[in-house]
Amino acid sequence: MAAEHSPLEQFAIKRLVELDIGGVDVSFTNSSLMMVIAVASITLFLMVGARRHAMVPGRWQSMVELAYELVAKSVRDNIGIEGRPYFAFVFSLFMFLLFCNLLGLIPYSFTVTSHIIVTFVFAGAIFIGVTVLGFVRHGLKFFGFFLPPGVPIYLAPLLVPIEFISYLSRPISLSVRLAANMMAGHTMLKVFAGFVVALGLMGVAPLIFIVLLYALETLIAFLQAYVFAVLTCLYINDAIHLHH
Repeated sequence: MAAEHSPLEQFAIKRLVELDIGGVDVSFTNSSLMMVIAVASITLFLMVGARRHAMVPGRWQSMVELAYELVAKSVRDNIGIEGRPYFAFVFSLFMFLLFCNLLGLIPYSFTVTSHIIVTFVFAGAIFIGVTVLGFVRHGLKFFGFFLPPGVPIYLAPLLVPIEFISYLSRPISLSVRLAANMMAGHTMLKVFAGFVVALGLMGVAPLIFIVLLYALETLIAFLQAYVFAVLTCLYINDAIHLHH
């Protein structure tokens, strides 16, 4: 009974449609549903916002243009002109994570990005893609990334392992940062919501705190998606401009 009211219950994966193909569980879950809703919401948001190209943009067009320019500026500032081919990827990544984060704030919904397996898949794909990009552009010279220029050769046995471990930790830090922030914030919301219900009329103070915390969580949902996109730009920049 206590487990039903646990703050962690909201993160449970639930099968909505059970499917088994060749002994592999490919069931359609609440996580899958929220991803589909996120993609549909993004599509609707962009279609409505880009429907009219007015000289004086309305609210929807302004929000679409703001999101576009925010990511475009991040790509320009962190990668440069060579980052244009990667804009579509970074923009899609930012919008998907943002909408997943925001949809997770709706009561009784599910926060996809609170699961480390989801964020790690994104971070792992970025890590592999950036590594491949580095070798494609620089060949074996990409190994020089682990030994910064100007460093005395006798320090190589010390610095190369440190740089290599730091490089391998990128997908871990990238995925844990997003998942941990989403899980911590939603857990706090659930805990204080329980205080409001338990205290009844005396729960005014926790209710006010929840409103403020909800506003903070909305800001964090945006910031975490933006940080994920910016770090992706930085990793791409490292692969394109070796030792830049």
